[in-house]
Amino acid sequence: MPRLRVVFMGSPDFAVPVLGALMEAGHEIACVYAQPPRPAGRGHQERPAPVHAFAAERGLAVRTPVSFRKSEADQDAFVALEADAAVTAAYGLILPKRVIEAPRLGCLNVHASLLPRWRGAAPIQRAILAGDAETGITLMRMDEGLDTGPILLTQRVPITPDTTAGTLHDALAEVGARLAVEGLAGLAEGRIVSKPQPAEGATYAAKLEREESRLDWRLPAADLERCVRAFQPSPGAWCEVAGSRVKVLAARVLPGAGQPPGTVMDGALTVACGEGALRLERVQREGKAPTDTAAFLRGFAVPAGSRLP
Repeated sequence: MPRLRVVFMGSPDFAVPVLGALMEAGHEIACVYAQPPRPAGRGHQERPAPVHAFAAERGLAVRTPVSFRKSEADQDAFVALEADAAVTAAYGLILPKRVIEAPRLGCLNVHASLLPRWRGAAPIQRAILAGDAETGITLMRMDEGLDTGPILLTQRVPITPDTTAGTLHDALAEVGARLAVEGLAGLAEGRIVSKPQPAEGATYAAKLEREESRLDWRLPAADLERCVRAFQPSPGAWCEVAGSRVKVLAARVLPGAGQPPGTVMDGALTVACGEGALRLERVQREGKAPTDTAAFLRGFAVPAGSRLP
């Protein structure tokens, strides 16, 4: 496999395995780009993005521009790297045409969906929320659109009834790392030809809004169960129980009819929904450790007939 001079651009945990795979494949990492450090934790100390921390620990040069489109100097610095290729994975900044076209083999993007479905910021969670049976990784050539570039490689990954955003994130990151290495080799050796995305079937994975994680009992139980999995582990689906905010970490759909949405139907915290019922199986009160519902109810009584808002 040819050894290429590669620029890597990514920020969150999802991107770390991709960078690691490129290094293990023997490519020269000319530079790593990540989002700038941001305040985090109780002390609000500035913390580097996971990719930044990973790269710095390995002695790689790291740059953290605020915006490429507004900075000619940052564009000049990127072009001056004279890279064979750039690989991006959940980088978070929009790249101008000059940057996209600078590397000899172009800029490749590892995207966590089967494009054109779920273009945008939150493809993993949106696929679970929508009840999709599968998703996957698309390795694409970048263009100036939002995840609209031609496709190089894809691999499908099933979404099972037990899949959470966390487990799917990890599975897709592993696949993405492998496809990035395969795609670079295929391009360098002339074995891979990109193809345009299908004209139909495009959907947009809008950024998650915090209010979406609150369980609305007026919705069908199946929708709420998917919400629990889509927001696990972060930020966590939640509801209000006796004035306390409670995260729901696991839940199961059960039959249920005849009671107003939000009604606690039994002593196992089964809640009536707009259609069916949802049994909360693992929960976490604010400031407390996660626990199964039986243990939760021993210290926090929620009698049948109670109404959850």
